[in-house]
Amino acid sequence: MVAPDNALSSAPDQPTAWRERHLRNLLDSHRRLLGRPLLTVDPALPLAPQLWQAPLVIVAHGTEADPVLNYANRLALQLWRMPWQQFVQTPSRQTAEAGLQQARAALMRQVSANGCYSGYSGVRIAADGQRFRMLDATIWNLYDTAGVYCGQAASFAGWQELAAGDA
Repeated sequence: MVAPDNALSSAPDQPTAWRERHLRNLLDSHRRLLGRPLLTVDPALPLAPQLWQAPLVIVAHGTEADPVLNYANRLALQLWRMPWQQFVQTPSRQTAEAGLQQARAALMRQVSANGCYSGYSGVRIAADGQRFRMLDATIWNLYDTAGVYCGQAASFAGWQELAAGDA
């Protein structure tokens, strides 16, 4: 799902119609594809502040030809060391170093074909150049309530910062 131009201008913890729909798709797709909830949420409360404070990294991108990130929670923004407005203008391929983008693209194709992938560990790079390894990440396709593909999401609770030269 490509976010409308104005959908990403508000703070990520603020509920908007588009964001609430997007986060509902994210949660529902995870439950359908993986057979378990991503996390427990209070259905009486807006999703945006609940996912913002989640104890795991949550990110998502849309369906553009070169998919652009359209969601990150608090932990994700801290880990990638980016402000919200920069993050949601970043092609998701740029979360990996140039030399690792082909491997990342192959993984994304595998997720597209199979719906999800669990147990992934891979190196990513923050805006300031700090490299880190995601540990035991789950990546899944996003579908709206009509079953239309609307992007991909990833979550993970563990990571390891890497020193220069670490693989």
